[in-house]
Amino acid sequence: MRPAVLTALIVATALFMENMDGTVISTSLPAIARDLHQDPIVLKLALTSYMLTLAVFIPASGWIADRFGARTVFCSAIVVFTLGSILCGASTTLETLIAARVFQGFGGAMMVPVGRLVLLRSVEKSDLVDALAYLTVPALLGPVAGPPLGGFITTYFNWRWIFWINVPIGLLGVALSLRYIANLREEIVPRFDFKGFLLSGAGLLGLISGLSLIGRGMAPAWEVSAQIGASLVLIALYVRHAGLNEDAILDLKLLKIPTFFAGVAGGLIFRIGIGALPFLLPLLLQIGFGLTPFESGSLTFATAAGALAMKFTASTALRWFGFRRTLIVNALISGAFMASYALFTPTTPHWVIFAALLAGGFFRSLEFTALNAISYADIDPPRMSRATSFASVSQQMSGAVGVAVAAVCIQLIQVGFGDLTLEARDLSLAFVAVAAISSLSMLVFVRLAPDAGASLAAKAPAAEDERAAAAAE
Repeated sequence: MRPAVLTALIVATALFMENMDGTVISTSLPAIARDLHQDPIVLKLALTSYMLTLAVFIPASGWIADRFGARTVFCSAIVVFTLGSILCGASTTLETLIAARVFQGFGGAMMVPVGRLVLLRSVEKSDLVDALAYLTVPALLGPVAGPPLGGFITTYFNWRWIFWINVPIGLLGVALSLRYIANLREEIVPRFDFKGFLLSGAGLLGLISGLSLIGRGMAPAWEVSAQIGASLVLIALYVRHAGLNEDAILDLKLLKIPTFFAGVAGGLIFRIGIGALPFLLPLLLQIGFGLTPFESGSLTFATAAGALAMKFTASTALRWFGFRRTLIVNALISGAFMASYALFTPTTPHWVIFAALLAGGFFRSLEFTALNAISYADIDPPRMSRATSFASVSQQMSGAVGVAVAAVCIQLIQVGFGDLTLEARDLSLAFVAVAAISSLSMLVFVRLAPDAGASLAAKAPAAEDERAAAAAE
């Protein structure tokens, strides 16, 4: 097996664990809410608290990896994530669950970005699309296995076991990393930007947590507004700070690169809608339609199955149609599929729901592959760690904002209809709102040059032939 492929598969162990963790908790949210005696919408904090921790600490991941070595940081992060999983399973209140998710997020903030950095520094740019495909195929097995596994455990055992299954996976990841991954580090490491870290961290923390507190009376409206306003001021101060400092923790100058800007800004908008799906789908199927967690998970895993299928054809599609055309058209197709989920009813045949989720996952996966690849198309090696951190922060922000936006949409729809309890139509109409947001990302992609990302697909035919030969062996 080629070293690049082996590295990708090892890093994928961490992605598998994190992706499975996210999907199993989404499937189990209604059951966790009942057990902890909480409103299911309030359980959004179990999702956003983790994403929030990632957004705050990911900016430091690149510097820490350069300073202490990628393998050291990667293995330590897996250990922290695994310990956090154990604490999540032992939680007895919403507060302790949120605290455990925050601790788990410390590990996740280093685990995935540093793992991706290892891969990006190990392969040629012309092989990047294929390397990312090898990386994400095993990682996508997490979302495929997560919903039915989480639903099965929650229905027939106890939701706490959905976290404890991370323990053997984490141990395997550490063992493989220590054996096969090189401890890459930079010879010259710039000083750590503590001021920038505090400004960006506090700003993102306040903004995302403020959005998460909107509605349900969890805090007075004036307090939430003040928190969001203060957070925006901190973010503005960081923008000024970054413009005056070459070693800023989030290098905003990267946004001057058209392909990176499209991947980050367009990806942020696209992922806001996508980030709402793991929150909305289990609520619709379980609370709206009355399905068990296992029945719900047996349907929602179709999204990941569709994504897995696309990974085998992503290189060919991008080579045929180019990055710009793919990103524009696919954003609209993906938005249309998300909006179609509003048509689901309790009487809709399960095979129809499964097929719609499968097709939607297929097209969203192509968009993710294109976004992940084009973000690094024109990044030189010395700036790769910063670009990785920046892109990762954007992805986690979009996921947290997506959950918060979906919750606000549900609450506004409930107010409009005068619903005192959560109804299926409240959830269905929320899909239309988040689908519209994702579709707006095409306004960013139209600004790309027609040949944007062409260097990534330059050797795609050879890569396809090589992968076919490897499969034949």
